[in-house]
Amino acid sequence: MPLPAGAPAPDFELADHLGRAVRLSELRRASPVVLVFFPLAFSRTCEGELCALRDDLEVFAEAGVQLVGVSVDSKFALRAWAEEQGYTFPLLSDFWPHGEVARAYDAFLDERGYAARATFVIDVDGVIRGSFATPPGEPRSLDQYREALATLASR
Repeated sequence: MPLPAGAPAPDFELADHLGRAVRLSELRRASPVVLVFFPLAFSRTCEGELCALRDDLEVFAEAGVQLVGVSVDSKFALRAWAEEQGYTFPLLSDFWPHGEVARAYDAFLDERGYAARATFVIDVDGVIRGSFATPPGEPRSLDQYREALATLASR
């Protein structure tokens, strides 16, 4: 079960798909952050999900949040995927230690070796304001994101 609303968001630093170090606490200084954990780059369901987010980035822009994807893939695989699909938001590599950040968010599936489809809306104070997950193989809907983003507006 992923960390619930009201829990402090564990801080972390990971390399993005371009090899740059990204720290959550620095991202959230500028705006709330939506962390989108996904199992694997180049997989059908993940590609469909992230392409839907790419195509509806205005939902996140209107809410004033930074969208960030996280998976256990290497930064090299994430870069190739981002370039192929035209993703303009950061994709972070939780490659090593394998899944450490996903584990900190209770979003790692040990039996599968990758992150669950779990999403966290984190405010500028580092508090999780909304979280949701779907079972393996089941994509998240844009409506689930809208509902989670609404938790920021109610604060």
